[in-house]
Amino acid sequence: MSHVEDELTSQPECWARAAGEAAAHARALPARGERVAIVGCGTSYFMAQAAAALREGAGQGETDAFAASEFPHGRSYDRVLALTRSGTTTEVLDVLGELKGRIPTTAVTADPGTPVVDTADEVVVLDYADERSVVQTRFATTALTLLRAHLELHGDGVVADAATALSAPLPERLVDCTQFTFLGRGWTVGLAHEAALKMREASQSWTESYPAMEYRHGPISITTRGTATWMLGSAPPGLAEQVRATGGLWIDGTLDPLAELIRAQRLAVAVAEARGLAPDHPRHLTRSVILTP
Repeated sequence: MSHVEDELTSQPECWARAAGEAAAHARALPARGERVAIVGCGTSYFMAQAAAALREGAGQGETDAFAASEFPHGRSYDRVLALTRSGTTTEVLDVLGELKGRIPTTAVTADPGTPVVDTADEVVVLDYADERSVVQTRFATTALTLLRAHLELHGDGVVADAATALSAPLPERLVDCTQFTFLGRGWTVGLAHEAALKMREASQSWTESYPAMEYRHGPISITTRGTATWMLGSAPPGLAEQVRATGGLWIDGTLDPLAELIRAQRLAVAVAEARGLAPDHPRHLTRSVILTP
């Protein structure tokens, strides 16, 4: 078993623990009414997109998400929240360093022995969700679970759906597809982007992702027999029928969208193994991007 496969199977336990700890971290996490920016890189950026949409949609306050390299320093926020598994990513450390003493910052990380601990004002450590694989799975989803629980948007059914996502077989024909598209709406757009990233990283697959309604505005033209379109969350009326009419494989997201992401992670591993690839060691990637002058 690869590291990534072992790590993604531990997600139900990690989510349950994070949800149970959310209240203890409340002081470090964004308070109701604060104007907040959430930053990250790669997978953490997509989790930031999901968390921002959830928080603002719940009426907790204006919330933006940015790739750390694109943070708009001219804007005013009450708090900036950084998601960083390694705690060493250059762009995240640069943002936190520039904000120190001006805007309160919080970092959610997996490693308490890294520079982010000294750079952020508050730190939440999810060391039990750290990973050996370059490809992120459980840290990202555990950090998002912590934030969902903080927003009181996490229920017991989420963990149960995660267990189902691990045990239920993947849809027939899916591993044999040559192109994959993931769709989302609202907070699940970030999850769709993350699902696509997992497929690209682990299995070198041709994979795209879009807000679901945008799929009709051009991208559906690539859909045909041998392609798969996977919806995370509820689909817009009529979209499934339109995709099936092209001959493409349509996958309904019937579980909690975060649990559906586990199914996409499993697909990435399955396709990698079918192609003789090592999902723990994606081409051209390292566990953390550290830029040197």
